[in-house]
Amino acid sequence: MPRFKEYMDVQSRILSFFIYLCSLLPFWLLYVLSDILYLGLYYIVGYRREVVSTNLKKSFPDKSQDELVEVEKKFYRFLADLIVENIKMTSMSVNESKKRLKLLNKDVVLNYLDRKQPVILVTGHYANWEWGIHALSLMSSYPSLIVYKPLTNKVFEKVYNKIRERFGAIMVPMKQTLRKILEFQNQSHTSVFLADQTPLRSESKHFISFLNQPTLMYLGIEKIAKKLNYPIIYCHIDRIKRGYYTCEFTNLVDKPAECPDSQITDIHSVFLEKIIQKKPELWLWSHKRWKHKPHA
Repeated sequence: MPRFKEYMDVQSRILSFFIYLCSLLPFWLLYVLSDILYLGLYYIVGYRREVVSTNLKKSFPDKSQDELVEVEKKFYRFLADLIVENIKMTSMSVNESKKRLKLLNKDVVLNYLDRKQPVILVTGHYANWEWGIHALSLMSSYPSLIVYKPLTNKVFEKVYNKIRERFGAIMVPMKQTLRKILEFQNQSHTSVFLADQTPLRSESKHFISFLNQPTLMYLGIEKIAKKLNYPIIYCHIDRIKRGYYTCEFTNLVDKPAECPDSQITDIHSVFLEKIIQKKPELWLWSHKRWKHKPHA
C-alpha cells in the first residue's frame, strides 16, 4: 500500500508538471492548439459524437438536422476551448482570473455573508464552471466549499483539485457534504453545488422533465437547504467571447425550510434549462445524463 501511494504521488507530480508547462503558453497559442484539438475530437476521433448527437436530438425535437449539427459543432469547438482554458488555470494570476471571469453582481451573495448568513450557490456544467471556482474563491475572504463528485482516476482528481484550490477553495467530496457544511455553520461561507450531476439509480428515485426527457435528479441540494434553511442563489456563468466570461447571481429561494418537497429541485432545474435553451452549445452534452429511465 505505501508503494502504491508513492507511485500515485510520482504520477501526480509528473502530470502536474506537464500541465503547468502547458499552462505557461500564451492564450493565443493555446487557442491555436484548441482549433487543432477540435478537429481531432470531432472529425478524427469522433469523441462521444453518438452520445452528443442523441442528447441534442432528444432535447430539441423541434430543431432541424442542420440546426442540430450546427449546435453539435459549436459544442465541440467550445469543449476544445474548455480543455485548454482549464489547463491555463494552473498558472493564471489573480488579476488575470478576475479579468477573464467577471462577477457582475456579487453583492447579491455578499449581502447575506456580511450578515453572517451562509449561502448555497448552485450552477451547472455550463460555460467554464471550473474558472467559476477561482472566481468564487476570490470573491471574498469567506470560505468557499466546492462540492464535487470524485473521479475514478485518483491521480487526475488529485492534480485538478490542487489547481482548483489555488485561491483558497475547499474541495468537498459529495458524500461528505453535510458533515463539512456543518463544520462551517457558525460562520459565513458559501457551499457550491453542480446541480446537473447524474446520480446512481440507487441514490435517487426523483425524476423531473428536463430538456424534454425524464431526468433522474439528486435531491441533496434541496435536503441540505431545507435542513439548514440556507438561501439558494444561482450562479449563471456565461461566455461573452473566447476566453472571457461573466457570472450573474440570481436569488432562487430565500427560505428553503418553507418549501414543499421537490419544489427547490424543480426551481433550480427549470432555471438551468432556460439557460441551456438560449445557448445550448455551452452545456456539457458529452455526458450520458439520460441513462436511467423511470420504469427501470
